[in-house]
Amino acid sequence: MGAEQGVARPPAVVWDESVLAYDLGGDHPLNPLRLDLTIKLATALGVLDGVDPVAPAHATDPELERVHDPAYLAAVRAAPSTAWDLGHGLGTTDNPVFDRMHEASSLVVGGSLAAARQIASGAADRAVSIAGGLHHAMRDRAAGFCVYNDCAVAISWLLDNGFDRVAYVDTDVHHGDGVQAAFYDDPRVLTVSLHQSPLSLWPGTGRPTELGGPNAEGTAVNVALPPGTPDRGWLRAFHAVVPSLLTAFRPQVLVTQCGVDSHREDPLADLSLTVDGHRAIYRALRHLADTTANGKWLALGGGGYELVRVVPRSWTHLLATVLDRDVDPRVPLPASWISHVSKTAPNWPLPTAMTEGADTSFAPWDGSGGDPVDEAVRATRRAVFPLHGLDPEDARD
Repeated sequence: MGAEQGVARPPAVVWDESVLAYDLGGDHPLNPLRLDLTIKLATALGVLDGVDPVAPAHATDPELERVHDPAYLAAVRAAPSTAWDLGHGLGTTDNPVFDRMHEASSLVVGGSLAAARQIASGAADRAVSIAGGLHHAMRDRAAGFCVYNDCAVAISWLLDNGFDRVAYVDTDVHHGDGVQAAFYDDPRVLTVSLHQSPLSLWPGTGRPTELGGPNAEGTAVNVALPPGTPDRGWLRAFHAVVPSLLTAFRPQVLVTQCGVDSHREDPLADLSLTVDGHRAIYRALRHLADTTANGKWLALGGGGYELVRVVPRSWTHLLATVLDRDVDPRVPLPASWISHVSKTAPNWPLPTAMTEGADTSFAPWDGSGGDPVDEAVRATRRAVFPLHGLDPEDARD
């Protein structure tokens, strides 16, 4: 039985060191070190004081088959002992095979499902799993470092467990293509992705004209931002598109993929956000969950490949925002964390505080701007706003 209506429930954090087994090995960019350093930083700052983490369990085959083909699951299981002709996107540079790949991948999905269950049961209104956010995996293939699509599995499960309308907002630098594909013709799910333009970044999808299938036109929303977009441009685009659509869609729960590869130091992409910009994004998402989704917010991790300077700080801000324990950006990094990192990555230049000193103020979109960010906003609004009864040219919508 769910908790009493109207009573605030403490947010849930899903975490166990066992998720670090999702390790693509060698010099692969998706290094589990980023998760370990995040939890250590959040712990050192007191963000997780008194929090009893929810340990994930492995997702079962029926749970995975909500979005993946049984034959694909069999291929993933067999991959570590298969010498050639793997298919399904496995065994590539992006998606190398590693020992116990199915078990590690299903545990990541299990973490996102555990977070979803916390919300559906009424145990918590908000839940976060930073190990999740593997948004590129498709029904029958791995893609973009993602073996199974935990985001899509969690959304599918929510749809069968008390929720009829789910909004998914993806802030990763790469298009949330796997989640969009999973629900492209499902009017119950609104997918919104803000990402670097597909003209300049893999996977080459996510144009504003990708609007959803014939039964769900307008439920796929894409904001394709030009390379070099800084905090102020990203935030202007977000606020020009996302709040109006969420208000019109009226979701019962907000699911967010909070990849931080949009940072200016990320080695794999070309947006120019800061840790301060990421903190502003999380605070905006929290506000939207409170004002449009009955306070229900499932937050997941995602991309982010500057392992030491960026991901731990940004995702510590994410954890703090979900928990309503916002960290003052001026807080210095704890000496214990710096000492640990200095031993783990002795040649890595370390930041000193939870901020980069960036100004995250922005000029709200008013319909008159002509720079590339404004053009991206205009393209998305003109494509999708009329399908929700909104005026693309009226900044009040």
